[in-house]
Amino acid sequence: MLQLPNQTAFYKGKVRDVYSIGDKHLVMVVSDRISAFDVVLPRPIPFKGQVLNQIAALNLDATRDIVPNWKLSSPLPNVSIGIRCDTYPVEMVVRGHLTGHAWRTYKSGLRTLCGVTLPEGLKENDAFPHPIITPTTKAHEGHDEDISREEILSRGLISEDAYKRLEQYTLALFERGRRMAAERGLILVDTKYEFGHIGDTIYLIDEIHTPDSSRYFYADGFEERQQKGEAQKQLSKEFVREWLMANGFQGKDGQQVPEMTDEVVNNISARYIELYENVSGRKFEKIEMDEATWKDTLVQAVQALG
Repeated sequence: MLQLPNQTAFYKGKVRDVYSIGDKHLVMVVSDRISAFDVVLPRPIPFKGQVLNQIAALNLDATRDIVPNWKLSSPLPNVSIGIRCDTYPVEMVVRGHLTGHAWRTYKSGLRTLCGVTLPEGLKENDAFPHPIITPTTKAHEGHDEDISREEILSRGLISEDAYKRLEQYTLALFERGRRMAAERGLILVDTKYEFGHIGDTIYLIDEIHTPDSSRYFYADGFEERQQKGEAQKQLSKEFVREWLMANGFQGKDGQQVPEMTDEVVNNISARYIELYENVSGRKFEKIEMDEATWKDTLVQAVQALG
């Protein structure tokens, strides 16, 4: 395992490796591992880490005027270095459309999600009158779980004042994300944000508006497809979940992950790159370097923290 200067802790997540540097900084290495239904799939996806890290870096820089965030630098294509915060134990999921988990809940007949009442008469992918916030708990292992605003407050997970600020930041970030997406001919459908704090100051942490945390539709033809009841053309990790479900896997006990052939892996990689280019408006450059150069560059970046 990599050992960095002044390293005090290491955490291996589903798709990220996080190194604590002293008591004030974190190094986040975004790997090519991929997870779905809270299960890490058996094969990595080439350039996925680079795509996620670079999209997150762009969007963190573009939203810094809304809320402070953790990022200080991105010294490598798949690495970011930032400040360490005390994290809040919930993820702020915000939805603009009835899609994915929300649609599956709605289709089952339920009309309440995380304490939010859903309107009657909606079709899959219809827009909500206003974006809704449907938080989840943060699970280091296993599945995240839906939770309501009322449960968060009654269990004392977050103070009422802090939670109100998180809601405000969440909606403002989502509005900025939707506006940026619209400039690229996309619709930001739903996403999630994670927050932390140092004292009373709240920080946006982790990734933002990436295909692992967000869902995008193409705006061109959206209304026509809705009227015809056709599937929306989308850029997100949902196509990975759909492929798994079509092959009999939803992360349930006893189910086997279907074989990930070279064709499947390369297709997923191409979709990630496609999303990067559409979201950023930039041509994706595949950056490859040998392990020794990568390590030396990272060590030098950490040493520069002082």
